[in-house]
Amino acid sequence: MRLCPALAVVALVATPASADPLPRPVAAALAAINEAGLRADLTFLASDALRGRMSLEPGDDAAIAWIAAEFAKAGLQPAAIDADGMPSYLQAVPLIEYIGDGRTSFIALGDRRFAPPSYTGGYRDDVDLTAPLVFAGYGITVPGLDYDDYRGIDARGKIALVFDHEPQEDDPASRFNGAGNTRHATARVKALNAQAHGALAVIVLPEPNRKHLSNAERSRRIGGSITRTPPLPLQARADDELHIPVLTLTDPVTKAIFAAAGMDAGALQAAIDRDLAPRGAALATAPLHLHIENALRRRGISYNVVALLPGSDPLLKNETLILSGHHDHDGSSQNGAQIWHGADDNASGTVGVVALARTFAAMPVRPRRSILFSVFAAEERGLLGAYEMAAHPLRPLVTTRAMINFDMIGRNEAPSPQTDGLIAIPADTTNRLNLIGAPYSPDFNAAIASANKDVGLVLDDRFDRDNVLNVFFRSDQFPFVLHDVPAFWFFTGFHPDYHHETDTADKINYAKMARILRLSGTTLWQLGNAATVPAFVPNPRPDGGAAQPIGRPQ
Repeated sequence: MRLCPALAVVALVATPASADPLPRPVAAALAAINEAGLRADLTFLASDALRGRMSLEPGDDAAIAWIAAEFAKAGLQPAAIDADGMPSYLQAVPLIEYIGDGRTSFIALGDRRFAPPSYTGGYRDDVDLTAPLVFAGYGITVPGLDYDDYRGIDARGKIALVFDHEPQEDDPASRFNGAGNTRHATARVKALNAQAHGALAVIVLPEPNRKHLSNAERSRRIGGSITRTPPLPLQARADDELHIPVLTLTDPVTKAIFAAAGMDAGALQAAIDRDLAPRGAALATAPLHLHIENALRRRGISYNVVALLPGSDPLLKNETLILSGHHDHDGSSQNGAQIWHGADDNASGTVGVVALARTFAAMPVRPRRSILFSVFAAEERGLLGAYEMAAHPLRPLVTTRAMINFDMIGRNEAPSPQTDGLIAIPADTTNRLNLIGAPYSPDFNAAIASANKDVGLVLDDRFDRDNVLNVFFRSDQFPFVLHDVPAFWFFTGFHPDYHHETDTADKINYAKMARILRLSGTTLWQLGNAATVPAFVPNPRPDGGAAQPIGRPQ
């Protein structure tokens, strides 16, 4: 969150390269985190009894109740307020669950009609609209990079067509963070931008000149619950800021639409990538008819489970560090024969947050800044709990100094159909932890590296340079990055059991998980007491330079 001009004094500061040693009781408490306790908690959360913890289903409700009970037993303060105005460990996340009706939904251009799976996506409400088409490049507007795909076009009352990803993504020297993704490359950010420009709907196009799989192609390679029959229901926040539909086309439909307009999508992409000049234009075609019907639609409430450890300093306790994970997974089949246990994804992260919450609550000393422990709802349905908290924060985001998010911190990374041929996986990952987020806060990255000196994990930042797997957007730190909060995702990597029934508790590397928690606890303690706080870099440069860093009030 950018500071207003009235805040003349800001902290454009770096975390010291070497932090003070941990106080003896803090070091002893972190060292006492043990594999047996982690195994017991994780085995419960990933058990058959919780039926895969699907959002809005009883198994996930049981996980929510367990987390809240553990926070209460640890003596942490409730961080939310319930409907009656009373302190609560539960922040409500009102949801709408829906399943699109593929038999009756379609898009049509003139006399050509396309039905699923020639496009993917849906919307929480039934929709029937007909509107002209406008091409808006990559759908990105970034004043700080002097880039605006909407320059010179009028999207009001139209359906916006935008390329997936972002320009020059294979150019290490691109102003868009080199070959790594920036926060502007994801469909949600593009859709919000289109909505702000008056568009009625957004259609995402796979890049015609891409050198990688489309997002839909990559997702299908995962298999497991991603391709289960019947498909998983979709969910959306009931009060989501985004209130226009978003669909994604396949290559053949993209070609058909641009051919009808007498335009070459590949040539347009090449021109934008060449000089980063806008190439937006109205399409000289018939209006597009978009018709979406849902076969199922219901409302429900899930919960972020939240607890606070107040800081010890009278002033700095008003500042916040967040430690987070998510409690939901992909549930079970209708007959119960299949259970997607979600041991690594994300019972591991949930157990990690709970373990550190207990550890900090039991310490005889506290950090100067406060720590908010949050286990989010409905991550698998689109980071919905995290987006809810980012929209309705329990603590001010402008004084939120850093966030560590745990999502899959329990396994050794290994090749899988999703990653084969797309990324290189080191031969030995038994002690390796992927860190995602350094371009947006090199200061925070330095603090983690400093804390790791006494832990000894191998820290890997290659996913910060990835534009193939869309990793940067895929976990709960991302909604907070959109609000300029320095945030890292701690992630041990993909493996063949990802989103499969075989993601079970017996395959967790509990020794590595314990080391990750010690690193996280050390980092939180040091940031909780540091004289300076990490700055946020809104538009990271490929050379690592801190372009326009944002400080925070002290």
